[in-house]
Amino acid sequence: MDRAQKQEAIETLKGVFADAGAVVVTHYMGLTVAEMTDLRGRLRQEGAQLQVVKNTLALKALDGSIGAEGDTLFKGPVAIAFAPDPVSAAKVATQYAKDNDKFTVIGGFMGQQVLDKSSVTALATLPSLDQLRAKIVGLLQAPATKIAGILQAPAGQLARVLGAYAAKDAA
Repeated sequence: MDRAQKQEAIETLKGVFADAGAVVVTHYMGLTVAEMTDLRGRLRQEGAQLQVVKNTLALKALDGSIGAEGDTLFKGPVAIAFAPDPVSAAKVATQYAKDNDKFTVIGGFMGQQVLDKSSVTALATLPSLDQLRAKIVGLLQAPATKIAGILQAPAGQLARVLGAYAAKDAA
Protein backbone atom coordinates (compact mmCIF):
# COMPACT_ATOMS: atom_id res chain seq x y z
CA MET A 1 0.00 0.00 0.00
CA ASP A 2 1.54 3.30 -1.01
CA ARG A 3 1.23 6.60 0.85
CA ALA A 4 -1.77 7.86 -1.15
CA GLN A 5 -3.72 4.65 -0.55
CA LYS A 6 -2.94 4.80 3.16
CA GLN A 7 -4.16 8.41 3.34
CA GLU A 8 -7.34 7.46 1.49
CA ALA A 9 -7.92 4.53 3.90
CA ILE A 10 -7.42 6.85 6.89
CA GLU A 11 -9.94 9.36 5.51
CA THR A 12 -12.44 6.55 4.88
CA LEU A 13 -12.03 5.30 8.45
CA LYS A 14 -12.46 8.84 9.81
CA GLY A 15 -15.78 9.00 7.97
CA VAL A 16 -16.81 5.59 9.32
CA PHE A 17 -15.96 6.56 12.89
CA ALA A 18 -17.79 9.89 12.58
CA ASP A 19 -20.99 8.46 11.03
CA ALA A 20 -21.28 5.29 13.12
CA GLY A 21 -23.59 5.22 16.12
CA ALA A 22 -21.25 2.71 17.73
CA VAL A 23 -18.19 0.81 16.55
CA VAL A 24 -17.70 -2.75 17.79
CA VAL A 25 -14.10 -3.97 17.76
CA THR A 26 -13.69 -7.71 17.22
CA HIS A 27 -11.04 -10.39 16.69
CA TYR A 28 -11.66 -12.79 13.83
CA MET A 29 -8.64 -15.12 14.05
CA GLY A 30 -9.40 -18.47 12.45
CA LEU A 31 -12.66 -17.62 10.68
CA THR A 32 -13.05 -19.09 7.23
CA VAL A 33 -14.11 -17.03 4.23
CA ALA A 34 -17.55 -18.64 4.34
CA GLU A 35 -17.97 -17.69 8.01
CA MET A 36 -16.89 -14.10 7.35
CA THR A 37 -19.31 -13.92 4.41
CA ASP A 38 -22.10 -15.24 6.63
CA LEU A 39 -21.31 -12.63 9.30
CA ARG A 40 -21.21 -9.84 6.74
CA GLY A 41 -24.58 -10.98 5.37
CA ARG A 42 -26.14 -10.96 8.85
CA LEU A 43 -24.79 -7.48 9.51
CA ARG A 44 -25.98 -6.22 6.13
CA GLN A 45 -29.54 -7.40 6.91
CA GLU A 46 -29.49 -5.14 9.98
CA GLY A 47 -28.02 -2.18 8.09
CA ALA A 48 -24.53 -2.67 9.53
CA GLN A 49 -21.14 -3.48 8.01
CA LEU A 50 -17.98 -5.36 8.92
CA GLN A 51 -14.58 -4.12 7.84
CA VAL A 52 -11.17 -5.62 8.49
CA VAL A 53 -8.85 -2.77 9.44
CA LYS A 54 -5.16 -2.30 9.75
CA ASN A 55 -4.47 -1.26 13.34
CA THR A 56 -2.00 1.51 12.55
CA LEU A 57 -4.38 3.12 10.06
CA ALA A 58 -7.30 2.88 12.49
CA LEU A 59 -5.24 4.52 15.23
CA LYS A 60 -4.19 7.30 12.88
CA ALA A 61 -7.81 7.84 11.86
CA LEU A 62 -8.85 8.05 15.52
CA ASP A 63 -5.94 10.40 16.22
CA GLY A 64 -6.11 9.75 19.97
CA SER A 65 -9.74 10.86 20.22
CA ILE A 66 -10.74 7.86 22.35
CA GLY A 67 -7.64 7.90 24.52
CA ALA A 68 -5.10 5.27 25.44
CA GLU A 69 -7.79 2.89 26.71
CA GLY A 70 -9.42 2.88 23.27
CA ASP A 71 -6.08 2.50 21.52
CA THR A 72 -5.51 -0.81 23.34
CA LEU A 73 -8.51 -2.28 21.48
CA PHE A 74 -6.53 -2.28 18.25
CA LYS A 75 -4.14 -5.18 18.85
CA GLY A 76 -4.07 -8.35 16.76
CA PRO A 77 -6.36 -9.21 13.84
CA VAL A 78 -9.09 -6.60 14.17
CA ALA A 79 -12.37 -6.18 12.33
CA ILE A 80 -14.85 -3.44 13.14
CA ALA A 81 -18.62 -3.73 12.95
CA PHE A 82 -20.48 -0.45 12.61
CA ALA A 83 -23.84 1.03 11.71
CA PRO A 84 -25.59 4.38 11.98
CA ASP A 85 -27.81 2.74 14.62
CA PRO A 86 -25.70 2.05 17.75
CA VAL A 87 -27.54 -1.18 18.61
CA SER A 88 -27.68 -3.24 15.41
CA ALA A 89 -23.94 -3.87 14.93
CA ALA A 90 -23.49 -4.76 18.60
CA LYS A 91 -26.50 -7.09 18.53
CA VAL A 92 -25.34 -9.10 15.51
CA ALA A 93 -21.67 -9.19 16.59
CA THR A 94 -22.40 -10.45 20.11
CA GLN A 95 -24.84 -13.07 18.82
CA TYR A 96 -22.30 -14.30 16.27
CA ALA A 97 -19.60 -14.41 18.96
CA LYS A 98 -21.87 -16.66 21.06
CA ASP A 99 -22.36 -19.01 18.10
CA ASN A 100 -18.72 -19.08 16.94
CA ASP A 101 -15.69 -19.62 19.21
CA LYS A 102 -13.22 -18.08 16.75
CA PHE A 103 -14.99 -14.71 16.67
CA THR A 104 -14.72 -12.58 19.81
CA VAL A 105 -15.93 -9.12 20.73
CA ILE A 106 -13.12 -7.10 22.32
CA GLY A 107 -14.95 -3.85 23.02
CA GLY A 108 -16.00 -0.78 21.15
CA PHE A 109 -16.71 2.90 21.33
CA MET A 110 -19.57 5.34 20.90
CA GLY A 111 -18.29 8.75 19.98
CA GLN A 112 -15.43 9.25 22.43
CA GLN A 113 -16.67 6.84 25.10
CA VAL A 114 -14.84 3.52 25.17
CA LEU A 115 -16.94 0.41 25.81
CA ASP A 116 -15.65 -2.83 27.26
CA LYS A 117 -17.01 -6.25 26.30
CA SER A 118 -19.78 -6.19 28.93
CA SER A 119 -20.89 -2.72 27.81
CA VAL A 120 -21.15 -3.91 24.22
CA THR A 121 -23.22 -6.87 25.41
CA ALA A 122 -25.49 -4.51 27.36
CA LEU A 123 -25.81 -2.32 24.27
CA ALA A 124 -26.82 -5.39 22.26
CA THR A 125 -29.76 -6.08 24.59
CA LEU A 126 -31.36 -2.71 23.89
CA PRO A 127 -34.15 -2.56 21.30
CA SER A 128 -33.14 -1.29 17.87
CA LEU A 129 -34.26 2.04 16.48
CA ASP A 130 -36.93 0.40 14.30
CA GLN A 131 -38.32 -1.50 17.30
CA LEU A 132 -38.51 1.72 19.32
CA ARG A 133 -40.29 3.47 16.46
CA ALA A 134 -42.81 0.62 16.25
CA LYS A 135 -43.51 0.89 19.99
CA ILE A 136 -44.09 4.64 19.72
CA VAL A 137 -46.46 4.21 16.77
CA GLY A 138 -48.33 1.52 18.70
CA LEU A 139 -48.66 3.79 21.73
CA LEU A 140 -49.92 6.64 19.56
CA GLN A 141 -52.46 4.44 17.75
CA ALA A 142 -53.87 2.77 20.88
CA PRO A 143 -55.88 5.80 22.12
CA ALA A 144 -57.28 6.44 18.64
CA THR A 145 -58.41 2.82 18.38
CA LYS A 146 -60.07 3.01 21.82
CA ILE A 147 -61.87 6.25 20.91
CA ALA A 148 -63.15 4.73 17.67
CA GLY A 149 -64.43 1.70 19.58
CA ILE A 150 -66.20 3.88 22.15
CA LEU A 151 -67.83 6.00 19.46
CA GLN A 152 -69.06 2.92 17.57
CA ALA A 153 -70.44 1.20 20.69
CA PRO A 154 -73.73 3.19 20.99
CA ALA A 155 -74.52 2.68 17.30
CA GLY A 156 -73.82 -1.03 17.66
CA GLN A 157 -76.06 -1.30 20.70
CA LEU A 158 -78.88 0.50 18.86
CA ALA A 159 -78.52 -1.88 15.91
CA ARG A 160 -78.70 -4.91 18.23
CA VAL A 161 -81.87 -3.59 19.94
CA LEU A 162 -83.53 -2.95 16.57
CA GLY A 163 -82.44 -6.40 15.38
CA ALA A 164 -83.93 -8.00 18.50
CA TYR A 165 -87.30 -6.20 17.97
CA ALA A 166 -87.30 -7.22 14.32
CA ALA A 167 -86.66 -10.85 15.28
CA LYS A 168 -89.42 -10.69 17.94
CA ASP A 169 -91.94 -9.26 15.46
CA ALA A 170 -91.04 -11.88 12.85
CA ALA A 171 -91.64 -14.70 15.32
